[in-house]
Amino acid sequence: MQPLSVNQYLRQHIRTVPDWPAPGVQFRDITPLLQDPKVFRVLIDAFVHRYMDKALRPDVVAGLDARGFILGAVVAYELNVGFVPIRKKGKLPFTTVEETYELEYGSATVELHTDAVKPGDRVLLIDDLIATGGTMMAGRRLLEKLGANVIEGAAIVDLPELGGSQRLRESGLPLYTLVDFEGH
Repeated sequence: MQPLSVNQYLRQHIRTVPDWPAPGVQFRDITPLLQDPKVFRVLIDAFVHRYMDKALRPDVVAGLDARGFILGAVVAYELNVGFVPIRKKGKLPFTTVEETYELEYGSATVELHTDAVKPGDRVLLIDDLIATGGTMMAGRRLLEKLGANVIEGAAIVDLPELGGSQRLRESGLPLYTLVDFEGH
């Protein structure tokens, strides 16, 4: 038997929940990746080893609300850099900048503290999953409003069929994902 790649190994630990949160949706649940300490370490190491490279090393890791906090905080800790949360509107207590983006039905707003990054900071923007790309694009715009340079967007899962990763790349944002789920 041939050994699994890191990507194949992680894919085996992502649970698919059919018809959640709506009929026809195949929800990709990453919580099993977090529950097993060995799997969680493999996941975090996949990101950390990439961003230890001098050319890709960030000054700051920014995590998108909410599962991006789990990944981003641990990756930042391992890289010995700061972590900043990009939150849903109304959750941050200090002065913020905000960005509104479109969802399939309606819109959402995310915020970032005005002192979260400095002009010129190299930022890794991380989340659990890329679907339509709206949240990551909004996070990028927030960071750039404050003068930061988003060097890469990263996620565990890409759902390429929904077009988000393509839109992000076309906007000039390099992406790094570990597992693609094509189709349903």
